[in-house]
Amino acid sequence: MGDFSLVTCSALTKLYGSNLALSNVDLELGEGKIIGLLGPNGSGKTTLIKIIAGLLQPTSGVVSVLGNPVGVESKSMISYLPERLYFNRGMKVSECLSLFADFYEDFDLERARQMLQNLSVSENAAFRTLSKGMCEKVQLALVMSRRAKLYLLDEPIGGVDPAAREYILRTILQNQNPDSTILISTHLIQDVETILDEVIFIKQGVIIRHDTSDNIRSEYDMSIDGVFREVFKC
Repeated sequence: MGDFSLVTCSALTKLYGSNLALSNVDLELGEGKIIGLLGPNGSGKTTLIKIIAGLLQPTSGVVSVLGNPVGVESKSMISYLPERLYFNRGMKVSECLSLFADFYEDFDLERARQMLQNLSVSENAAFRTLSKGMCEKVQLALVMSRRAKLYLLDEPIGGVDPAAREYILRTILQNQNPDSTILISTHLIQDVETILDEVIFIKQGVIIRHDTSDNIRSEYDMSIDGVFREVFKC
């Protein structure tokens, strides 16, 4: 879908032993979109994100980002937010800023500092002194301060309160570059559906629907959250 394919997945399959996590997934993600990757727990969302990010190898099938196979070049275009905090809790925020600045050529240090200022987070603060929600906000600020082509956000609002969710969604919207795409995996559909251009429903490793949010809403005459409950019988 989309005007230009940023990501193409062809016949993507992932097995963990005999457990099938992804089954023959064909998927295209266009540029300049915010896309929801929606499915129950264990449906393959994190596996798909990790394969696109280059952190997992598929059992079979191919993924390309702007025509490049997943590798060094594709990884430089992708900014990935994992489901869990990936910084050492003893690290200071300033150390994480330096790490990102050294590691990523497209990291906008000023943008990150401005976002931290908006959060009232001192660069001298250690992660262990911050609440879980604040840690998640800081991590998101760093990830969204890269000038990436593709942002992969795995459950970015999972562990935070409703007020923090609002801040996070606003941050995502305000920091999206016009030609970049954001893929958000979440089970909190009600909170994110207003910002989604497209929706991917995934069930037991199979993509059962990929369409625009408007098409899905008008077909079912209900919210994306309502459609999700209907499709997955939640």
